[in-house]
Amino acid sequence: MEIIQIILFIVLFLAMALSMFFRKLPALIALPVMAFIIPLIAGVPLNDIIQYVIGEGALKLHNAYTVAIFGSMLSILLQKTGVAENFIKKGAELSGDNPWIIAVIMMTLITMLFTTLGGLGAIIMVATVVLPIMSSVGIGPMTVVGIFLIGLSMGGILNAGNWAVYVDVMGLTLEKIRPFALLMFGLTYITALLYITIQLYRDGHDLNLRRIIISSLSVIGAISGIAVIYSLLDPVARNLISGVLSSIGSILKYILGISIAGLYLICLIRVLRLNKNESKEIFWAAYFTPLIPLFLILIFSMNFIAAFICGLVYGFLATYRKGGLNIFVRSVLEGGGVVMPAVVLMFGIGMLLNAIMGPGGAWNIAHPEGWQVLNLLRPLMAKIIPTNALVYVLAFGLAAPLALYRGPLNVWGMGYGLAAVFLASGMTPGAVMGLLMAVGQVQGISDPTNTHNVWLANEMQQNVQKVLWNTIPYTWILALVGLIFSAIIFMS
Repeated sequence: MEIIQIILFIVLFLAMALSMFFRKLPALIALPVMAFIIPLIAGVPLNDIIQYVIGEGALKLHNAYTVAIFGSMLSILLQKTGVAENFIKKGAELSGDNPWIIAVIMMTLITMLFTTLGGLGAIIMVATVVLPIMSSVGIGPMTVVGIFLIGLSMGGILNAGNWAVYVDVMGLTLEKIRPFALLMFGLTYITALLYITIQLYRDGHDLNLRRIIISSLSVIGAISGIAVIYSLLDPVARNLISGVLSSIGSILKYILGISIAGLYLICLIRVLRLNKNESKEIFWAAYFTPLIPLFLILIFSMNFIAAFICGLVYGFLATYRKGGLNIFVRSVLEGGGVVMPAVVLMFGIGMLLNAIMGPGGAWNIAHPEGWQVLNLLRPLMAKIIPTNALVYVLAFGLAAPLALYRGPLNVWGMGYGLAAVFLASGMTPGAVMGLLMAVGQVQGISDPTNTHNVWLANEMQQNVQKVLWNTIPYTWILALVGLIFSAIIFMS
């Protein structure tokens, strides 16, 4: 009987994966369907499925989608006040006419913006400014699309709203998430520089490749050298260096805190002194708006929602003008609507998590025998999950393309459901996070089913499948390197 149930699990999984692969069924429908049928196959009573899987499952990721809603409010505010658009333009004015420099600056600005911004609307708004700037200096259309997608994905790595799922689902703390996220950001940035250099060369630009290569290798070598030297130091020297760095960090944290408070005060004074003849130009302090919640979360470990509220208040004060309150209210109201597709998808993810891992809490107390689905899957998964770092890297490195087309490793497809199985089977939460964050770059940059990939390719008159083949060599290697570091950190 158990073998039949496991076979039915596999058939259901493949059917849902193929239905999403061939766009016959959207993920927001496929996930709840899986969440309902999986426990039914395992023999869970129907009333438990309705109450604990469907009902409580929809609320499981309440923190994550609440953060997404508040982040979307800030995104809409930045769009409506013109801060995001002017942020890009200012960068372009400082970049000159060197295509390599412009590409790097544009990518960096896109990255900074999308640490806070989100949604197709924000992408379109930023792209309408960035794409013509890069095209105007002769950067090829395919390269323009790739640069934008890499910058977008890099911003997502540091988008603290995306970390909320790791906290909710895996029980990880910011102290564990932050270092690996910063490491993945660094690896992606290096990959981005390689992509820009190679693509511009292929576009026919006369680049000083020798200088670019030497500069890049020097930076990478210096960072690697420092890491090697630090690893060779004895514990006493390490503790001394850590103490000095901690002291410097505390001083910088204190200075940053005073600076943020000063920015709030400056913006408040500006609002109080505002008059009818006030300039329509963006106030200089408004350009710090995307960074306020990021710093509050990264440096001061502030609650996600509280940080975004602080960002909203700061953005309101920094961009305030006649009718500013109406703009703020519209941004708050529209923010929820823009992010609703992601919220609905999170409902399904939560249901699927409960379907696989069980409802927990009072249910577990009343049923010490355990959740039926887990009881079926644990023995099977215990045999196939990676048992050491080498298998972990090779297995998931080769399987990285399964993040495409809403495949099993796609975070916004069935990735979190599969992660739940790995967690339940004994894989450490850090290793699961490292897997999703590393392989997630394949999905975030290369996946043709992303709405932003489709829109950008269409805007630049490129085939979205060609965008996949153009970027997949870089993202696949990036995923593999990320998995190596994840294995070293979380499985050693």
